[in-house]
Amino acid sequence: MKKLILIGIVGLLAQLVDGALGMGYGVTSSSLLLFVGLTPAMASASVHLAEVGTNVVSGVSHWKLGNVDWRLVLRLGVPGAVGAFAGATFLSNLSTGWASPLMASLLAVLGAYILIRFAFRPPRVATARRTPHTYRFLVPLGLVGGFVDATGGGGWGPVSTTSLLSAGKTAPRTVVGSVDTSEFLVSLAASMGFLAALGTSGIQFSIVGVLLLGGVIAAPVAAWLVSRLPARVLGTAVGGLIVITNLRTLLGVLGAGTTTQQLVLVVVALAWVALVTHAVRAHRRRPADVEALEPETELV
Repeated sequence: MKKLILIGIVGLLAQLVDGALGMGYGVTSSSLLLFVGLTPAMASASVHLAEVGTNVVSGVSHWKLGNVDWRLVLRLGVPGAVGAFAGATFLSNLSTGWASPLMASLLAVLGAYILIRFAFRPPRVATARRTPHTYRFLVPLGLVGGFVDATGGGGWGPVSTTSLLSAGKTAPRTVVGSVDTSEFLVSLAASMGFLAALGTSGIQFSIVGVLLLGGVIAAPVAAWLVSRLPARVLGTAVGGLIVITNLRTLLGVLGAGTTTQQLVLVVVALAWVALVTHAVRAHRRRPADVEALEPETELV
């Protein structure tokens, strides 16, 4: 029961992060599920099944607040669904011996990317509420993002949101809202891929249920907070947490001794604290650079 309560709380916090940053639900939740002993395929399957529900609530919330560009949702989400189904099939057919280090490596890399991205290069400020990006850019992005998401148990946001924000052509709130909404298609396709390959016998629906409950509770709040949270600080903090969680798994796979593991984790934790401190100071010095997720503007 304590484990389920913890997972439910993580689902709630992960959705708050995801709804505010456009990333973080899958990588945060999958990292925890790997930590408590689920296999990579089952962890990813559980997270994506839960995300089908949370994405609906999150998408509706963002839509009501005017954060969604439906053209972007379809152009990104449909190829994302194709990539996610392929990624789920690929992960389901890997042996656990290969899947665990692969998934932990992907999650650690994604966590490091989030950490560095928000510590040193916060999202650019843009005001366009409809994306100018074409199929040539969005289709490959969706395919790669969907495949990484299913294979790594998360990654749709880190791949899609950061790419769109880095381009600096679409308002951050529109990017976050549209990526969150398109993730419904990705999660649904990934879930279908896992169910087709694994069936339902190994899936713990109690875990899916508490992840879903936590996410559904947090989704409306997260959509409201998207233009109010200090994303630079939040992204840096979440990225470091993901790195440390998965680094433990990688060190164990590599056969590192207890002393070595503890030393590496302490060094990484100290670096993480330093980066969070840097992000806080940078946010206080130039708050307009951080989250100036643009003033309210009318849809065009």
